[in-house]
Amino acid sequence: MSARPDQAPQRGVAFIVVLWLLALLTILLGSFALVARSEGMQARHLFDSTHARYAAEAGVNWAVYQMAIADPMLRWLPDGRAYDIEFEDAAIAIEITDESGLIDLNVADIQTLNNLLMGAGVEMDVAAAIADAIQDWRDTDDLISPNGAEDGDYEAAGFTYGAKDGLFDTVSELQQVMGVTPEIYERVSPALTIYSGQSSPNLAFAPYEVILAIPGMTPELAQQIIDQRHAWDPALGGPPPVMPDGTPLVAQGGTGTYSIRSRATLPNGAWTELDTTVRLGGAGVSGLAYTVLRWQDGENL
Repeated sequence: MSARPDQAPQRGVAFIVVLWLLALLTILLGSFALVARSEGMQARHLFDSTHARYAAEAGVNWAVYQMAIADPMLRWLPDGRAYDIEFEDAAIAIEITDESGLIDLNVADIQTLNNLLMGAGVEMDVAAAIADAIQDWRDTDDLISPNGAEDGDYEAAGFTYGAKDGLFDTVSELQQVMGVTPEIYERVSPALTIYSGQSSPNLAFAPYEVILAIPGMTPELAQQIIDQRHAWDPALGGPPPVMPDGTPLVAQGGTGTYSIRSRATLPNGAWTELDTTVRLGGAGVSGLAYTVLRWQDGENL
């Protein structure tokens, strides 16, 4: 029995509808597959991030343990040298710097600050202005240093705040001081602290940026001093490295307050880095191995 003539167009329409439905189902299935894949990647990202972060935290705790060892021949040296350890399947790189090797923003004199800025490549007149502005920021009076800045200068420059007239609470607060650009801050911040309480840094623990601030120092000589210091192992004996003037860099004293950088890398390349400052002991709280003064973490997965 043959189909009636008016049924042919209906069959054509039905065929098109079926094709559209198939296309829609294909799109829906593709979307579900993409969502499932994205959720799987997010879950993996979260897992790797958590795994690497706790491995990096284990590195911080291991560094604290090493710094608490009484025997100076066995204790790690907090002079910024790299120590590599394994924790489960993570490779951890640890660097420790005693805060006494850094320049304290709250007590360093203007000349030391000026030397730091010029060593970082800041022009002489700009460095002098910033050093004086730092002094005006942290002192409690309204007297303006020769090249400094007090409230009126900040107002004239369009700032909504004036000089603090108090000590720095964080190193990052330096960015509020007049004349300090993001580029200048990035150059000098690795050399700064607010925790040492010392007017001059201990060069046995000082990073490259601090050594470069010594008048007459060159980048090549500063790096040579760092390399010689990191190659020296007190457990093996031998004299410690010396400064160009013959002053030995003896890693002793210190503050018991350390900046610790712990970077944990997983076998798949994912990593997390913790940049912390800790003080040994629990600040009067019994049973604590250390007190956290600063804690910053970042990741790259």
